[in-house]
Amino acid sequence: MVAQVLFAAGDKRWRLYEAPLREALEAAGIACELATDLPRETVEYIVYAPDSELQDFSVFPRLKAVLNLWAGVEGVVGNKTLTVPLARMVDDEGLTQGMVEWVTGHALRHHLGMDAHIINPGHVWRAKAPPLASDRPVTVLGLGVLGAACGQALARLGFPVTGWSRTAKQLDGLRCLHGADGLDKALRGAQVVVLLLPDTPATRNLLNAERLALLAPGAFILNPGRGTLIDDEALLAALDGGQVGHATLDVFRTEPLPRGHPFWAHPRVTVTPHIASETRIAPAARVVAENIRRGEAGAPFLHLVDRAAGY
Repeated sequence: MVAQVLFAAGDKRWRLYEAPLREALEAAGIACELATDLPRETVEYIVYAPDSELQDFSVFPRLKAVLNLWAGVEGVVGNKTLTVPLARMVDDEGLTQGMVEWVTGHALRHHLGMDAHIINPGHVWRAKAPPLASDRPVTVLGLGVLGAACGQALARLGFPVTGWSRTAKQLDGLRCLHGADGLDKALRGAQVVVLLLPDTPATRNLLNAERLALLAPGAFILNPGRGTLIDDEALLAALDGGQVGHATLDVFRTEPLPRGHPFWAHPRVTVTPHIASETRIAPAARVVAENIRRGEAGAPFLHLVDRAAGY
């Protein structure tokens, strides 16, 4: 049997992904027809990105699975025409490692007070050593693949790390809390907060004025998760009042971040342009090929999305 695979993630990505996907599919021993245009009645798998023009999945009667190229699925998970399994991208070689590097890099930047030495136009001699990592409690909100990897990387550096998730989890090296009560407990006294939650109705504005007030005064916030996780106005007020010492933000409600947005000019905000992590093409192609191999073998798909939870 020849698997029928429709690539529906845009022409630009097709030019980047075609060769690596064909190579990965061949290496996985999968005979397939891979194209950007196939007869609807033949399509079995769709390699997808939520910004695709394809929005109606009901026209594919033989569809077995939709394989998302992004870790985020909020742009497709609510599509009522999508009734087959939806897999998100989990790529340890690219997405996960890139996120670990971004989070640990910015956490260490703030922990060590590096800005005071890098940006020092007055040539002030500040002979004060930073605290050790063991004295800087960190909270990671979200303990999926990315959050768990970042939390454990920070713990290996010596930070006491508390992780929070919607449901109970156990991870080596982390104090794990969950639920509404656990959230406030996780935030209370935290000096660094890392947000790696999905965008769902339950997580929007999760870090609001009341929860920002729970942090240690002068706390640092790192948000490489979703722009909707933080109440922007509450964050600006907390920055102006000193409750938050600095916010390093990689994701925003509107992207690109509008030129006149207060985050651009705020002295205690660092804007990075949604670069904390991205899907790397070659390992992502191997993840897609493995899921198609599983589909053809009747095995469970990897990284399936929980429709009820939204991620």
